[in-house]
Amino acid sequence: MSRILEGGLSDGIERRGIMLVLSSPSGAGKSTIARNLLDNVSNLTMSVSVTTRPRRGSEIDGVHYHFISKREFERLRESDALLEWAEVHGNFYASPRDPVEKAMAEGRDMLFDIDWQGGLQLAEKARGDVVSIFVLPPSMTELQARLNRRAEDSPEVIEKRLANALIEIPHWRDYDYVVINDDLNRAFHQVEAILVAERLRRDRRPGLFDFEKTLGAKA
Repeated sequence: MSRILEGGLSDGIERRGIMLVLSSPSGAGKSTIARNLLDNVSNLTMSVSVTTRPRRGSEIDGVHYHFISKREFERLRESDALLEWAEVHGNFYASPRDPVEKAMAEGRDMLFDIDWQGGLQLAEKARGDVVSIFVLPPSMTELQARLNRRAEDSPEVIEKRLANALIEIPHWRDYDYVVINDDLNRAFHQVEAILVAERLRRDRRPGLFDFEKTLGAKA
């Protein structure tokens, strides 16, 4: 996969940033798709969530999540420093406000790898800026197989994640787009295509008014 300049945009026209929200049941592939987007699409920054859950062996603090205590989470929540937050599998997750607002002010897109609760909160607060995509597994059998192959959770945790998936899956109805991840490469390109199309929307490109003037067109 080759890196795509501006996700298909190279005309230099000023546009407004996007909050790209990816949600899915645990194990459906949203985090892998998110990593591929960051590796292959320019002008896209990950919103690194804070979480109170323990760090897995493969995770790096500040890269995958900011791992914090429950007390610190409560302090951030009470000081309105969080754009959204949710309790998932008994742990808290949230998106810090300041990095997102800074990126949007600079015209950069922000990528959110969050659950449906956080996705709905963002949509309520910034509907015009949010593009939401729900990633579904091809089957529950495959979802369970992926969780087992990941080999990072105990059997009890996997069982809990599968039970929660049955609650999470119906929320695809609340999202703008739905991608079924039966083939990772195809799912990635579908998400990428959504991002390219949303970046081309006229209501996200205020620079078109100045561009029109260079064409000598009359309103």
